[in-house]
Amino acid sequence: MIKHYIATGFGGALGAIMRLLTANLLPLSVFGIPLPILVVNVVGCLIMGVLTEFMAFYWSPSDAVRYFLISGILGGFTTFSAFALEFGLLFQKNQFVLSFLYIALSVLLSVVFFFVGIKIVRLF
Repeated sequence: MIKHYIATGFGGALGAIMRLLTANLLPLSVFGIPLPILVVNVVGCLIMGVLTEFMAFYWSPSDAVRYFLISGILGGFTTFSAFALEFGLLFQKNQFVLSFLYIALSVLLSVVFFFVGIKIVRLF
């Protein structure tokens, strides 16, 4: 059990570093929509789809590796708490259309790209 916590912790640290690196490579916003967290969450959902489907059919890693990859790296990489903050900041600035567009894009694109990840694995 303790190895799951350690694996998650190391993966989470790596995921958080990856999130920061990714965010620093992107513009802060496009058309007023905060881009870094949107991109990180969508990409993270794509990777989640690929990993879960790949592990279901082609690879059966140990529990520690699963915790490291899914709860750790992807948990640290994606961040819906930051998503809520971005929404709140737009909303507080009375940018209601942008704030709800940001919610719609975040949720819809994340779910769509999760299934795209599954489809990618099924193609091979």
